[in-house]
Amino acid sequence: MNVSDNSYLGPQLNAQLEGWLSQVQSTKRPARAIIAPHAGYTYCGSCAAHAYKQVDPSITRRIFILGPSHHVPLSRCALSSVDIYRTPLYDLRIDQKIYGELWKTGMFERMSLQTDEDEHSIEMHLPYTAKAMESHKDEFTIIPVLVGALSESKEQEFGKLFSKYLADPSNLFVVSSDFCHWGQRFRYSYYDESQGEIYRSIEHLDKMGMSIIEQLDPVSFSNYLKKYHNTICGRHPIGVLLNAITELQKNGMNMSFSFLNYAQSSQCRNWQDSSVSYAAGALTVH
Repeated sequence: MNVSDNSYLGPQLNAQLEGWLSQVQSTKRPARAIIAPHAGYTYCGSCAAHAYKQVDPSITRRIFILGPSHHVPLSRCALSSVDIYRTPLYDLRIDQKIYGELWKTGMFERMSLQTDEDEHSIEMHLPYTAKAMESHKDEFTIIPVLVGALSESKEQEFGKLFSKYLADPSNLFVVSSDFCHWGQRFRYSYYDESQGEIYRSIEHLDKMGMSIIEQLDPVSFSNYLKKYHNTICGRHPIGVLLNAITELQKNGMNMSFSFLNYAQSSQCRNWQDSSVSYAAGALTVH
């Protein structure tokens, strides 16, 4: 599978990723999970760097990439039917052993090749994953999972299932999500005038959601989404992660999540404007 925009060939892409990563601090290493955006790199590349900088390639051996389904209606989760994902940097191998364990649960569907190629929510993380891991590039595999529009109880089930993988320090979870999609083209125009300009209201709304995610409470996050309908496209992968964390906390594991960067594609000031928000954060285990 190739990253769709071929103008980003290997050397340019490599230089770009290097540039973004070089401007960021690694304060939350080693991250056990990150949340990072999946828009075009011109929009969110610098934001995503804040999350990828927290990855420790020397201990990471398996990378689970949970991306929301934008194109196909999916009520469960789906696994890829290919063995390798190509990136302009180098090829990433899918972990067939873990895929085998997941298949056995009966909880997964198979992604068609078409779905796989159309969906950008996993694809946009592949070059960044390759870059973050390049010092150990032959020593890790990836586990791409396309996450459907799960009910709360399904988010809980998948959270339980993935919790045992999240408990392992040699695993990393990459959760793919943009934040608020605001404007007429997204059919979402929530505006709290007390916040000032529209873009300030959007930021306030996103940061409310982000602080609930930092509290690691899946129920509060669901309630927030029901109340404000914020168009966070990766809400189901985030829900799965929060439920996996809850499961591990029950067993006495101590974790914390912090967001490290927030950005908007543009600043909305009137009803004709539109924007997408991006946030990057990391989960650490204490």
